[in-house]
Amino acid sequence: MTHYADLLIIGAGPAGISAALAAARSGARIVLLDDNPLPGGQIWRDGPAAHLPRQARNLRQRLDACSNIRIHSATRVIASNGPKQLLVEDPEHGWLISYDKLILCTGARELLLPFPGWTLPGVTGAGGLQALIKGGLPVHGETLVIAGSGPLLLASAASAKQHGAQVLRIAEQASRRAVAGFTAQLPRWPAKLLQSLRLFDPQYRTASHVLAALGSDRLEGVRLQQQGKIVELPCQRLACGFGLIPNIQLGQALDCAIEGQAIAVDAWQACSRADHYAAGECTGFGGSELALVEGAIAGHAAVDERQAAQQLWPRRARWQGFAKALNTAFALDPQLKALAQPDTLVCRCEDVPYAALTEHHDWRSAKLATRCGMGACQGRVCGGAVQHLFDWPAAAPRPPFSPARIETLLCLDEQPAP
Repeated sequence: MTHYADLLIIGAGPAGISAALAAARSGARIVLLDDNPLPGGQIWRDGPAAHLPRQARNLRQRLDACSNIRIHSATRVIASNGPKQLLVEDPEHGWLISYDKLILCTGARELLLPFPGWTLPGVTGAGGLQALIKGGLPVHGETLVIAGSGPLLLASAASAKQHGAQVLRIAEQASRRAVAGFTAQLPRWPAKLLQSLRLFDPQYRTASHVLAALGSDRLEGVRLQQQGKIVELPCQRLACGFGLIPNIQLGQALDCAIEGQAIAVDAWQACSRADHYAAGECTGFGGSELALVEGAIAGHAAVDERQAAQQLWPRRARWQGFAKALNTAFALDPQLKALAQPDTLVCRCEDVPYAALTEHHDWRSAKLATRCGMGACQGRVCGGAVQHLFDWPAAAPRPPFSPARIETLLCLDEQPAP
């Protein structure tokens, strides 16, 4: 069976929710797909130990009140089936959905860089630790070290402390001067200044980064380079995150132009392909405030409400200024490319070490020779790592984009949309 939407939105994080609500007043038939159980994306991820902010609860209530918005949760895009038609799957079945307009709000994922010991049990991403805690992971009484780059480190530390963990160190790779320069600009965005004051932690150290996770069968400690000195700390958990990578795979599959590591958009949030838009972190990382306004602009533009969209341009410009300051301050130091040793695994799924990749010149060559990126995660972890380590451009995905049931794939035999 083939379903139809006037406007199909992929991703129900802040950008996707905002796009759907902006377009809803037009009366268009809107379908919102997301692979999480409930709308909110990673930033407003639900779970037994999650405490959603009032803004997230209000947006969910507004979605529920719109009769022309249909939400498909726990649903993934499996393949493209010709012009303006996608194959999707939820836990029960797969189906084809055709659309007139589409907005990509596919968000971003955490950049994980390989270093000795990073595959030990007890080592996670910084955002991954937050998600685990929201999902009910008990951390009460545990000792933690958090390392990497960006404000997510402080947010992850705050979540851990709220649930009874002891945070021994927050190691930020950016220099003290860069972080101080960024902090000095925060009065331009008072809400962010207040948030930074609430998240401040006395264990925060700049110009510091992880060198190795220590242990045999499980994490026992961490070795850090801290402001020019080598420091070792015993701990039970290590959370490392080096920023975010836009999720552009579906945009690539739909032949949308890519600029840098993000989906390229114009002032209306329109992609290079007609009737396709993108908003939020898949167009570049800038925080939930920027994602919300970009989503609203895309939603209005997709239903031809150009004046309403244009009225939001000044607000977007304001938050784009924050994004630029953030990304400049927390740009990764080139020395982080030297963290991996020859025997350090880069692809955990297929046990591919760093040394096996150095002789290759691109992602395709490495995959063919080593199976790097061909495991269960389909390159979602190691793909970002090799992009950073070797400056390889991201390869366009091949369908199926996610593991799928045979019954779902058989839907592709149906007549594609005209």
